[in-house]
Amino acid sequence: MKTSACLRLAVFSPFALLVFGSAARAEPPSSPLAGIWTIQDENASISTQSQTDRYYVNGFHLGWTSPEGEVPGFVADFGHALLGEGTQRVSVGIVQQLYTPDNTQLINPDPNDEPYAGYLAATFNLIQDTANTRTVLGVNAGVIGRDAGGEIVQNDFHSIIGQKGTHGWAYQLPSEPAIDFSAARIWRVPVVHLNNGLEADVLPQISAMAGLTQIYVQPAVGFRFGRGLDSDFGPSLMATSPSGSDAFKQTQPVVWYVFGSAASQFVGHDEILQGSDFQTSRSVDPYRVVGTFELGATVIWRGVRFSYTQVFQTNRFYHQANSIHEFGSFNVGLTF
Repeated sequence: MKTSACLRLAVFSPFALLVFGSAARAEPPSSPLAGIWTIQDENASISTQSQTDRYYVNGFHLGWTSPEGEVPGFVADFGHALLGEGTQRVSVGIVQQLYTPDNTQLINPDPNDEPYAGYLAATFNLIQDTANTRTVLGVNAGVIGRDAGGEIVQNDFHSIIGQKGTHGWAYQLPSEPAIDFSAARIWRVPVVHLNNGLEADVLPQISAMAGLTQIYVQPAVGFRFGRGLDSDFGPSLMATSPSGSDAFKQTQPVVWYVFGSAASQFVGHDEILQGSDFQTSRSVDPYRVVGTFELGATVIWRGVRFSYTQVFQTNRFYHQANSIHEFGSFNVGLTF
């Protein structure tokens, strides 16, 4: 799944027109009473490195976020009791992620390389906002291993686009339940607001997850520059990267910003690398601190949010080839 220059141009040309082109005709902002459908894909084929399609190779997310205030009563009461006052939404969805070793042509993969693994889970999040904070409390429940369908998805897709399949899925992690609880808090700190409407802010963030699949704590900080920064708290990402969640509202006819962020993840447990919790499987030793760096841009126009993020991640395990792993993330949110 190599990304050609033509594909990159096709992706970025309309995006650049939205950001920098003339958006003179004002459109009404999206209503806070609208729900949001989100579709997202993350793929390691989008990389500046010569070798792609390895390690965290692909992630897919389909989700729905409720209008503001449309939250089940017991969930709303729990959120307010724990977090105080704030505007609430709930977000539900499905996530699938695929992981492979560096060399996917070996029938018997290198035991010192990342194991083959699939992850498939349903997600539920409570999102609670104040003027300058966002808190997200979530639970993921699903399966890791063979029943997550990683082999079928990757090899069938490769067959459709005329590429060779991978050969080592017979050694993937066995199926086990995956249940994880997460929490994140983002602060939106305005830095400058210019007379022409341009502004900048800083987004400090702390997130954590605990469960069968992952245990980690991750402080992060992001920086944004553009217009309408109060429309969201940054783009949404899947792979344990700093994420602003799927919720947004359009506060100006055209919202746009460029952004960058950095995070340090302190890892207590990672089943993808360390192997199955309750069965014998392939495994490697994880690094206990993993750095993530992101660059990208977001546009919100006529109630549609489009984000692209390029993610750079330091090694997650010992003996990992190269020092940086890259993947690209596309995210489209549609209000209805």
